[in-house]
Amino acid sequence: MKITIPSPDLQIGFSFALEKIRNEYLQEALGSTIKEIDIRLLDTELGLFVSKEDLVALASKGLRGELLFPVPCVLAANPKLLGYYRLLLGFSQKAFYSSDFGTSAFKGMEDNGKLTPQSRKKIGGLCRALIISASKLLSRIGLERITKDFLDDLTLLTLGPQLRGGANVKKGTAGIEIVFQAIHKIVKKCSISSNHQTIKLKNAAKRLVLIEFAPDPDIIIREMMAEKLFRNIIAIEIKGGTDFSNIHNRLGEAEKSHQKARQAGFVECWTVVNVDRIDIAMARKESPSTNRFYRISQIVSKKGEEYADFRNRVISLTGIPNK
Repeated sequence: MKITIPSPDLQIGFSFALEKIRNEYLQEALGSTIKEIDIRLLDTELGLFVSKEDLVALASKGLRGELLFPVPCVLAANPKLLGYYRLLLGFSQKAFYSSDFGTSAFKGMEDNGKLTPQSRKKIGGLCRALIISASKLLSRIGLERITKDFLDDLTLLTLGPQLRGGANVKKGTAGIEIVFQAIHKIVKKCSISSNHQTIKLKNAAKRLVLIEFAPDPDIIIREMMAEKLFRNIIAIEIKGGTDFSNIHNRLGEAEKSHQKARQAGFVECWTVVNVDRIDIAMARKESPSTNRFYRISQIVSKKGEEYADFRNRVISLTGIPNK
């Protein structure tokens, strides 16, 4: 068997993303921000918020307190640095900005660099909570291991899965767009309007058919029977990830979505995957609610039995003429 290693496109993308993130969220961003802050104010707040023991411990290693401990003047000067301290403590965005942490109101600081008047009033409490957690990190890791580079490594350990998760979301979105556009081309002659979210068409019975992006499942096709009364025809779940090792999880997610679609009265449930080596027998066991499985590569090719089946079923189930 010929050995073939694909192009490391994901890692190449990560390299460019990391460069940008360093200047927005990591130690480079922190250093740039500190240069713009009155050092006397910074030292005063560190003395007020951080224990003397922790500051002395860091100083013994030649490290300043703000490298590990956030204080209000730092986050006020650059709200995005909340992301630095979150990454340093090892929390994902989903976990950190949850109701369990009580920090959901601060998400805009990291995402948009904005500190609202409400958040500004609570920033002291946020810093104190972060400092308690950071103090535990310092004591449990051990002072002898703490260096500037080591703290940078900790942020990168959290950032890696975040970048990969973001890349997977992009793949998923791209896969949905591919399938949506493929359907659009099939029904285009009968469409009466379309935008990036919805395709409207008239079928042979002169009824309005809507093909729409949806949150769950990804694409739905409905026929309007009367005003505000629809017949749910097709629910399509698209899994755009290319990692074969994760196919079981993706099929499990598709099954959950299709179970909901069945309860909503959809006649057909389709699952489209971005993995060519899929075992259909295995896939049927993982997602028994799926009527048809398709591969993105075959839909894109517009050739072969699989694409012909996809095309013919779209035409038949929407009720448009087969021209």
